[in-house]
Formats: sequence, structure tokens, C-alpha cells
Amino acid sequence: MDNKPEKFEPAIIGFFCNWCTATAADLAGTSRYQYPANVRPIRVMCSGSVDPVYVLRALLYGADGVIIGGCTPGDCHYISGNFKARRRIAALKVILKTLGLDDERVLIKWISAAQGRKFADTMIEFTEVIREKGPNKFNKKWDI
Repeated sequence: MDNKPEKFEPAIIGFFCNWCTATAADLAGTSRYQYPANVRPIRVMCSGSVDPVYVLRALLYGADGVIIGGCTPGDCHYISGNFKARRRIAALKVILKTLGLDDERVLIKWISAAQGRKFADTMIEFTEVIREKGPNKFNKKWDI
């Protein structure tokens, strides 16, 4: 019997724009790009529709990290939704830092529909960053 500690596998919530990042996730799958299954995707119509409260709730209920994926700047299907998301997440990160919480557990990334490889690479990198940080210190876990 092995007494080695189990490797920590983070639970990551992903809010992905329907038109770009979620489509890139589909492309990554059909292209058979390998990436960790740690990300639980939530498809939203626009990254601008992601309220910072959703991100906070995910972290408070035990997600180890949250990634928001949107269209590249200038290519938003809703004109300026990605700029709205960028402002909201920047403000949220300031609030997290002010409260002494780890703002690096939240990532916003621009991934267009044609960037399946970038999607897979981003998921690999972010999962590794969160794995290195260890579990989220909030322990109000839910089954995600």
C-alpha cells in the first residue's frame, strides 16, 4: 500500500463567451488537443455578462480558480462586452487584493473561436498555476 499523498486536482470554473472562447473549446476538442479536465465550463452569451458576484460565489463555494474567456478586444459580438468584462474583473481583483485574498485565482483571457490550441494551452497553464497554489482556503465545498 502506497502512503504517498494524493496529487491536488483543482476545481476551476470557466465562464466562456458563446461566440469565441466556448467555440475555441469546441475546436480544441474536435482537434483532439489535450488539456486537463479540471475546468467546469459555463457558456455565457458574452464575457460582459459575467457579474463579479458569480466569480466571488464560485470562489466562496470552493472553486479553486475561475477563468473568464471572451472575444479578443475589438471583435466582441456585442460591440464592447469584453471591455466591460475587463473593467469588472480588474475592479474585482483590486477588491480581492484589498481583502487579503488571492487575486491570481481569477484570470481573464481573450481567446477567439479559431484559437483551439490557445484554449488548450491556457487551460493547461491555468490549471498548473492553481495546482501550485493549492486548495482555495474557503472550505464551503459543493459538488462541482
